[in-house]
Amino acid sequence: VSVTLTKWTLDDYHRMVASGVLDDRPVELLRGEIVEMPPEGEAHAYLITDAIKYLIQMVGERATVRPDHPITLPGHDSEPEPDIAVVRPLGREYLDHHPYPGDVLWLIEFSDSSLAKDLDEKRQLYAQARIPEYWVVDLQQPQIVVFREPGADDYRQKKTTAAGVLTPLALPGLRFSVQRLLEGS
Repeated sequence: VSVTLTKWTLDDYHRMVASGVLDDRPVELLRGEIVEMPPEGEAHAYLITDAIKYLIQMVGERATVRPDHPITLPGHDSEPEPDIAVVRPLGREYLDHHPYPGDVLWLIEFSDSSLAKDLDEKRQLYAQARIPEYWVVDLQQPQIVVFREPGADDYRQKKTTAAGVLTPLALPGLRFSVQRLLEGS
């Protein structure tokens, strides 16, 4: 018996979202597949909430911090929902579309049960979409894995840290406390 899976396009997915068929279902579109997202544990939810406040305070008007909202990756039939997307402050333009790769300054995923997916599948997808920087806050270790310099199939640079500061490429004047991101305030 042969099994054929149906791959969904961005247009298909947008029609499903608009129709309400996916309401109340925590899903994202990854390479044409509708993937369920695992529920958030307490530490995950707390650290994301704290990080959002911290990031908004730090970036000010230089960028927009978007928690748990989609980004659209045309050409990859993907619309992932990263925990945090730091994007160009385009204001009302986002009424017409989610941020595209060129709008994304960097992405942050807080990972516990989703660690393998975030370090593998999402890392490759983001690199192929040319997302310039991707941080994975590993709640199991605890540490932050930073990926930079996207290439055709993967990021060329990987750095892992459990202390010190991180400076995003897009906003070189900012210094984020690794400890604050790993432990909260």
